[in-house]
Amino acid sequence: MMRLLQIELHKLRYNRSVKIISIIYFILITFIALIASIEFNFGNFHFRVADQGIFNFPFIWHFNTYLAAILKLFLAVVIVSLMSNEYNYRTLKQNLIDGLSKKEFVLSKFLTVLLFSGISTLFIFIVSLILGLSFSDYNEIGIIFSDLEYIGAYFLKLTAFFSFCLFLGVLVKRSAFALGFLIVWNVVESIIYAVLNFRVFKDSDTAENIVQFFPLQAMSNLIKEPFTRLGVIQSAATQLGENISKDYGVGILNVVIVLAWTAIFIYGSYFILKKRDL
Repeated sequence: MMRLLQIELHKLRYNRSVKIISIIYFILITFIALIASIEFNFGNFHFRVADQGIFNFPFIWHFNTYLAAILKLFLAVVIVSLMSNEYNYRTLKQNLIDGLSKKEFVLSKFLTVLLFSGISTLFIFIVSLILGLSFSDYNEIGIIFSDLEYIGAYFLKLTAFFSFCLFLGVLVKRSAFALGFLIVWNVVESIIYAVLNFRVFKDSDTAENIVQFFPLQAMSNLIKEPFTRLGVIQSAATQLGENISKDYGVGILNVVIVLAWTAIFIYGSYFILKKRDL
């Protein structure tokens, strides 16, 4: 496996666009720290974002992974372009001529996916840990390292999403078309959900129960929005007579669904290459 990963790292080393996009991605993740400095002043009323508990342990693991996952499209461009370059520069055909099997080729790409996901996960872990130690009101070891399931969910979410991008890159060959297909697929899932929720299964959870098996929705369900979990939001809702009851945890079913889609995307990539005349 190290040999396959070294082949991919060699390709990445001389790809300037990959380096630029990756640097931008990690810089944007770092910008999460700037949220701590946002302060609003309205006369005698002072509101500082960092004081609202968003950087408290263990909530910070949920909050930061949710925000960072929004930026995953930057690395999606990298994954898709890597596959597109294999076709454009005929390196795929050359690799096969040099003795690399199609199975090994797909495995090398999947190792790249795991590498990007792992580095991104480690980076968000370090950023979150530093912010938490700087601003959290709770610094007990047991509290700091609780809810780390969100870090695992973040890694799985990126791995599944990048595997989907890899599959689209293999299927479509052109990076622009692959990314376009990704956007269209997202719109299609939203339309299907809207039709099921507002037309077919009104006033029930049936629509949610169906769309949770769709790939992008399954990935989204791994890390649910964290904002209504904040104490200030909960208090405001209580004063308005509303009760926010929601399961914010990482569900086992969601994990299984995402793992299944990841396997489907990787095998699908191999199946397409196996059948395609290169």
